[in-house]
Amino acid sequence: MANDKKEYDLEERTYLFARECRFLVSRLPKTIENVEDSRQLVKASGSVSANYIEANEALSKKDFVYRIKICRKESKESKLWLRLLKDMNKNEMQRFKPLLQEADELRKIFSTILKNSNHIG
Repeated sequence: MANDKKEYDLEERTYLFARECRFLVSRLPKTIENVEDSRQLVKASGSVSANYIEANEALSKKDFVYRIKICRKESKESKLWLRLLKDMNKNEMQRFKPLLQEADELRKIFSTILKNSNHIG
């Protein structure tokens, strides 16, 4: 993301992902495609962070698993919108690479959490 140091507090990391997505879209030209895809990216990236907060406050394992599944889904969706925006803004490609990587890393983290949560009684 903005620096090379990885954030290991996942709540903060998901917040930073949502924030960096917002910074990115604020710098893009205001074409119809960019506006619509940016709106979707802002929603999906914010949902990753918000649902992770809700997962941490879950009242049951079932609720926790449900929220983590949403986090994983929204991470995948964020990657889709980032890819579409990157393809429409070739001159900005270097700005997309770290966010695409982060969306994929978050997806993998949430997948691992889900896998491990199945072993928790």
